[in-house]
Amino acid sequence: MNDVASDLPRRALSVRQPWAWAIIHGGKDIENRTLGSIRSGGMETGRICIHAATGMREEEYRWGLYKLQQVGVTAPHPAELVRGGLIGVVDVVDIVSESGSPWFGGPWGLVLENATPIGPFPAHGALGYFEWVRTEAFSPALPWMERFAGGTETGALFPDLEPSFRGAPPKPFGG
Repeated sequence: MNDVASDLPRRALSVRQPWAWAIIHGGKDIENRTLGSIRSGGMETGRICIHAATGMREEEYRWGLYKLQQVGVTAPHPAELVRGGLIGVVDVVDIVSESGSPWFGGPWGLVLENATPIGPFPAHGALGYFEWVRTEAFSPALPWMERFAGGTETGALFPDLEPSFRGAPPKPFGG
């Protein structure tokens, strides 16, 4: 482990992409959770690492792309998103059941400040807060990620345009 990784908080929270990226790079200041997951996961205030989870289904990414666009943020192409590693650190400053943040979707949320990118460093993830362990490699891009053409009706024809949607894509479970 290099010096930078040894100075990181030992606790981490695994977040699915593109939400992990949005926390570190897109201004996402709330991580939505249920009260049960907050309690069972030992979540409390303090400085933690953000771990980009290994899982990301195409319908989750499409929904995330749409929701990010609603707050003026464009996520990277799915094949460019790190999965299976630590990507940043944040301060969890509060746990709330209401918020005026456009990122709040409830029912509860961890209020995040001071997002700082790191590494990234490959690491195993787990549910709730966990003590991270460094691994050898990130999760490789899946075939759907490599062939993804913007996720919109015109994405394949005009890949340099901002994503546009006629309406919201189907909401995946838990999204």
